[in-house]
Parts: sequence; C-alpha cells; structure tokens
Amino acid sequence: MSEQQEVQPVFSIEKIYVKDLSLEVPNAPAVFLEQAQPDIDMQLGSEGKQIDDGFFECTLTVTVTAKLADKTMFLCEVAQSGIFRIENIPAEDIDPILGVACPNILFPYARETVSSLVNRAGFPPVLLAPINFEALYMQQRAQMAEAGNA
Repeated sequence: MSEQQEVQPVFSIEKIYVKDLSLEVPNAPAVFLEQAQPDIDMQLGSEGKQIDDGFFECTLTVTVTAKLADKTMFLCEVAQSGIFRIENIPAEDIDPILGVACPNILFPYARETVSSLVNRAGFPPVLLAPINFEALYMQQRAQMAEAGNA
C-alpha cells in the first residue's frame, strides 16, 4: 500500500502571494474631474518555473490601463504568484498545469487585488471578467508552433 501511495500524482497549493504590485495615476488630480467613462485595457501574462524538486512557481501578471482619449487615468499591474507542489506527474503534463491550472487558481486573487487597488486609488472598482486560460494556452502553443515552422 505504501508503494502505491508513493506513485500517486500530487498537485497542491503551498503558498499564494503578491510578488509585485504597481499603481500609477499620472494625471491626478485633474483626472478625478473627468466625467466620461474611460477605455479599460487588460493584458495578461503567465510564467511558470521549477524552484525546487517537486515545487514550481507560477506568476500571473495582470496589467489594467484606463485611458480617456490620450490621457492615462490609471495603470495597475499585479504579479500574483503561487508555489505549487507537483509530483509524480508526467513531464509532458507539467507545462499545461503551469499554463492552465495554476493561472486559473491565481486569477481570482489577482482580480480582487486589482479591484481593491483601483478602488483605493479613488476610482470605481474594475471588475475583470473570467478568463479561459485553456484557450489562451492553446493559442500560445499554436503561435509557437507556427513561429517554429516559419
């Protein structure tokens, strides 16, 4: 029985933390007098790497920019990270776990941090829509394959 337990796949969250946080309001205080709705742009990036035997760090970076015409109202960037224990999982499955499963776990934390930070800066909270990380992962892999064939 103990031998069977040793080969069981392991995936667990060891720690979730904010690795980096930035907020800029370059046009304050004049920006607070504006009445129009800004254009909100969100950019995502994720990176995963092994940090120890069986332990991986995944960092999801969310950058939200609000602009009104050519003026930046605010720029908020959050790097939400997690340490994950991943053991007894085939090597070819590690990349999808770091590219899909881990960002799915981290995104709600990053979303709450962005919303809270923007609100504390004096703006209405930004509510980010859920993200399909599996589709993004597949799109990135297709682009990498295409670049490799070019």
